[in-house]
Amino acid sequence: MTPPATAPTRIPRIQIVGWIMAGAALLLVLHYHLLLALLTGLLVHQLIHLLAPHFAGRFSGRGQVAAVALLATLVVAVTTPLALAALAWLASAGEHLPVLEVKLQSVIEVARTQLPDILTEYLPRDVDQMQQSLSDWLREHIAELQLAGKTAVSAVVHVIVGMVLGALVAFEEARPPDSLRPLARTLMIRSSLLAMAFRQIVFAQVRISALNTALTAAFLMVVLPLFDIHLPMAKTLVVVTFVAGLLPVVGNLISNTVIVVVSLSISLYVALSALSFLVIIHKLEYFLNARIVGSRIHARAWELLGAMLVMEAAFGIAGLVAAPIYYAYIKSELKLAALV
Repeated sequence: MTPPATAPTRIPRIQIVGWIMAGAALLLVLHYHLLLALLTGLLVHQLIHLLAPHFAGRFSGRGQVAAVALLATLVVAVTTPLALAALAWLASAGEHLPVLEVKLQSVIEVARTQLPDILTEYLPRDVDQMQQSLSDWLREHIAELQLAGKTAVSAVVHVIVGMVLGALVAFEEARPPDSLRPLARTLMIRSSLLAMAFRQIVFAQVRISALNTALTAAFLMVVLPLFDIHLPMAKTLVVVTFVAGLLPVVGNLISNTVIVVVSLSISLYVALSALSFLVIIHKLEYFLNARIVGSRIHARAWELLGAMLVMEAAFGIAGLVAAPIYYAYIKSELKLAALV
């Protein structure tokens, strides 16, 4: 017996137009390297939404809109100096070079005593030789460094512009929906769904970072001491692991690099052991990410892993970072349209 045919779901044309515009915008964000601006804008947007019920909930009508506008201004005013302070901290990193030179010298000396002769030939004799090699490299790659400097400045501009745009979108959402034209209304719905997807991923990433930090802390503060190896600044490294781990994928690379460099001050074999452990944890995070994030957006692990692999192949690291957010957004759009 043939099952009765179900009537196809009719999707309004204005919603299809909104999908096309939102999809094009998300692809252009990756193509033109604007992911940092998008993420900071979504972060400010969510901060405003979290604070608005406590700050603007006592008002109604135009008073509520004015309160949200004031809150958006305050959030941008606070977060912008933080971004500039981070840039200033990077600019003043040169003050720590003497300490870094001493650390590098000790690392070279330890490596020379533990590496076979065939490998020690490739090590610099001392920091002075390393500085000379670095100077030669800088002269050969001055054009690339100038481009990197411009990229850093551009990134700061993207962060500031992203925060302002996130605040403006949050302000527009405080207006009554009936006051918006159809296209503006459907685009506002798209932006709200994207912001909700971002929020789901952020909360999931906190759980992932906490688990990754717990495993790293066990290795640094339990496993290594069992072999009478006490890594300096172990507690600081645990804090760095958690904070950096809030950044999907890239954060692990940052914390892993710091841990390996500090491990080199003990011995090369400790550094290799730490690197091996961290690589295993890093690979495990792909599956943890898919599992934990998938539970937040009601997606199976293989779905999210597939999205991460495809996005990484198409857009590199930026695609890998954006994949969970983009997939969560697409999933919410399909659910809203009753297609899944």
